[in-house]
Amino acid sequence: MKRAKKWPFFVAAALILVIAYLTMFGLSIGGETYIKGADTIRWGIDIRGGVDATFTPADGYDATEEEMRSAESIMEIRLIARGITDYEVYTDTATDRIIVRFPWKVGETEFDPEEAIKELGDTAMLTFREGLEVDEQGNPTGTVVLEGKDLVSAQVAVYRDEYGVSRPVVEFKLTDEGKTKFAEATERNLGKIISIWMDNTLISFPTVNSVISQGEGMIEGDFTAESAQDLAEKINGGALPFKMTTENYSSISPTLGLNAKDAMVNAGIIAFVLVCLYMILYYRLPGFVAVFALIGQVVFMIAAVTRVFPVYESFTLTLPGIAGIILGIGMGVDANIISAERIKEEIRSGKTVDGAVSQGFERAFSAILDGNVTVIIVAVILMGAFGPPESICVRVLRPIFFMFGQATAGSIYSFGYTLLMGVVANMIMGVYLSRLMLRSISQLKCFRKPWFYGGAKNV
Repeated sequence: MKRAKKWPFFVAAALILVIAYLTMFGLSIGGETYIKGADTIRWGIDIRGGVDATFTPADGYDATEEEMRSAESIMEIRLIARGITDYEVYTDTATDRIIVRFPWKVGETEFDPEEAIKELGDTAMLTFREGLEVDEQGNPTGTVVLEGKDLVSAQVAVYRDEYGVSRPVVEFKLTDEGKTKFAEATERNLGKIISIWMDNTLISFPTVNSVISQGEGMIEGDFTAESAQDLAEKINGGALPFKMTTENYSSISPTLGLNAKDAMVNAGIIAFVLVCLYMILYYRLPGFVAVFALIGQVVFMIAAVTRVFPVYESFTLTLPGIAGIILGIGMGVDANIISAERIKEEIRSGKTVDGAVSQGFERAFSAILDGNVTVIIVAVILMGAFGPPESICVRVLRPIFFMFGQATAGSIYSFGYTLLMGVVANMIMGVYLSRLMLRSISQLKCFRKPWFYGGAKNV
């Protein structure tokens, strides 16, 4: 058997420690951040505190999918208008539900969740106004020429100009009353701006190029397909014939969440230290190597949450997400214990150190792989069943879950994500890196005695 080299252990150990430092504390030079530290983790509502509410159409109204998407767009506008940008809004069109989650604003001491929920669920007020004038509070003051009730619909279309260039536009259709009012307004404001507002939020400000007298118009601008669709949904939302009522909501105190987070983190650190001591004392050299693998696994999972580089937004970590990290560490411990036990059995059967290490990892691999594959399946199903609609797992599993509707739950999605990252880290660190490091360090003369691998102490 070809002898392994001695240096990989020291290189791998050094890299793990350096990467662990950078992952925990980050790297900033001259005020510019190159690597994000653990302090940039975005904490979920259950930790930071906030509101979790589910809305449904009032009076049993059976909304269409288009109306539900428009209502979702209205809620997003209202959240942003309140200065709340770290929010989650998901629509379940199968059951006519909109799930809204938003945290406490940073530095906010007074917050009325019931008032915020009432404001989100109230019917939106869409207005077309002359000009762009606003008062000191930023509220529009221009003369109202159209309201949401004057619109029948809005949709995205493709317009080809005189040069043959195609671009997306938003076409809208007015009621008979709206047609009359808008014809007068466009004639009066030819060459001027008629702005479009959702409540007190400006959503568009097109210039009137011609008199619109037939009740059908077109809004041109520097649109992409996505931005045109977004504007169409917002315009449609202003004409919603229903208001949203709160099916249920919960308000989470930030103090409660932070205390729970601190308790879980402290428990995780204590458990990690005790596990490391147990591994070293009971499994000796394989246990010592396992400690480095476990550190690497923890670093990998934290990096998966922070997303390391500033160009990537950090993943939102919830209390179940922390539980997923701890469970992932437990799986890493289990993988290293299986390998260490197999190595011990090989040593006691009379094999050499090199043979025992090689055969031990080989015999342990199938058991570790089976366990990890099972957990990967569970994690992917959790992420597919409870993740946001645009996530990869949801799209992959949509053919399976389409008949159930989207049951989004950010806390469960966070658990599935950290659990999946823990399994990936376990395969990299607990299997391949552990084997590389142990085969390397076992070549040192001082560690060639079977006792270091679980054999009997030489007399």
